[in-house]
Amino acid sequence: MIAQNICHAAVLAGPSVLFRSAAALLEELHRQTPEGPGERPKIYEKRLRSQSLAVLRPLDLGNVRTFAAAMRIIHMRQLIFFTAAVISSCPAIAQSGQRVDGQSQTRTPLRSDNQQPAAKAVPFPLQLEMRVPFEPTAFPNGARMHLLYELHLTNFATSPLYVSRIEVLDADAAAAEPIATFQAEQLAAIFQAVGGNTPPGQNGSLAIPNGRTAVVFMYIPFDRGSHTPDRLVHRVMTTDSVATGAVIGTHHTSLHVLGPPLEGPDWLAEDGPSNDPDNHHRRGILVIDGRPIISRRYAIDWKQIKDGVSFSGDPLDKRSYYAYGKTVLAVANGRVVTARDGLPDNIPGHNEAFHPAVPITLDTVAGNTITIDLGGGQFAYYFHLQPGSLRVKAGDRVRRGQMLARVGCSGDAREPHLHFEVTDSSKLIAGEGLTYVIDRYRTMSAGGGSRELRIRELPMNNNLLEFAGDREK
Repeated sequence: MIAQNICHAAVLAGPSVLFRSAAALLEELHRQTPEGPGERPKIYEKRLRSQSLAVLRPLDLGNVRTFAAAMRIIHMRQLIFFTAAVISSCPAIAQSGQRVDGQSQTRTPLRSDNQQPAAKAVPFPLQLEMRVPFEPTAFPNGARMHLLYELHLTNFATSPLYVSRIEVLDADAAAAEPIATFQAEQLAAIFQAVGGNTPPGQNGSLAIPNGRTAVVFMYIPFDRGSHTPDRLVHRVMTTDSVATGAVIGTHHTSLHVLGPPLEGPDWLAEDGPSNDPDNHHRRGILVIDGRPIISRRYAIDWKQIKDGVSFSGDPLDKRSYYAYGKTVLAVANGRVVTARDGLPDNIPGHNEAFHPAVPITLDTVAGNTITIDLGGGQFAYYFHLQPGSLRVKAGDRVRRGQMLARVGCSGDAREPHLHFEVTDSSKLIAGEGLTYVIDRYRTMSAGGGSRELRIRELPMNNNLLEFAGDREK
């Protein structure tokens, strides 16, 4: 505590002031000593340093006043030495080449050959939040495994950031090469700034204004025979910095093996799983219950086509469409959570020609619907069913292959088709879209050529399929 007080005094008054004051005090003590600064006190001081008090008792000390004066000199000198040592070690004074004089402060660099260079300042990290709201699960199709997910980037800086490159790496492989790399020109097709896109930066870099978020729609395929990493990490490069983060798994949920939702040939998986910018299922982010979700991430609009078209005859007549009225099947054993009927079919029409039979709201967008609890926190949804065709009600137990209803054109359906999806919530459109696989089906070529058997795969965008008979006998 004494050392701290001395050090504080040295900073305020300056060490030279303290040294001069101490020296003057010592001189004054010598002057006040009856015998002056003669030999006697020096003898006493020397003896006191080297001998005990018991040894000094037999010596001729003179009078008591002389001895007391000598003791004061010795103690004062010890105090001065102590003060000097404390001041020399004080962090505020004893820095290399630093001199304190009153309120001003200057620094004089050392002129030693052993002088160490100053430590390099560490900059603040890039103020970019990186997160994946919902981790993906790899699914098989053809010769590859596929990953679809969204990387959210939020700029917490006070100026815009310009993303020029994103790399994806195996989080468990040291010093590994990137698994996937997205340059600026590739990012342009999968980068979506929340609230509207902004003009690109230098060399085509993508802008994230300060305080804004961008969503990057990620798609990474792996050869089916190669290793699919268990975890991924992302490296985002801007025009002047880099950030690494957003570690995710690649097997977030179990893949349910389901039966086909329909039967027969010529079923087109329209807007099926893909990363196409115009895929309204893939880009269908909605904020539900305070969080952004994509319930339609792996959804498929099943349309039946022949000779490349979905209808024959009057396009305004729903019965002209090959899919209308076809049987809808239960994809697994389970319990019916919801079964809604009573909404009318629409008159088919696209774009400005679409005039829904009822206003499209969150309550009516799916039209007549059935939801089945598949178990394990997963739910199968059937949208746009034909009014009056539902064969089940909430609470019923169903078996795989059982007829549930017929394909219709209700809700937000521009033409007859079955919208099918699996999510992690029993609440309509409120869950995250999940992957699954269909037990077996055959792919078809557009010209009706050879059919290839696929076992336990998830159909992808615009695959043309034939479903084997799976109806309950």
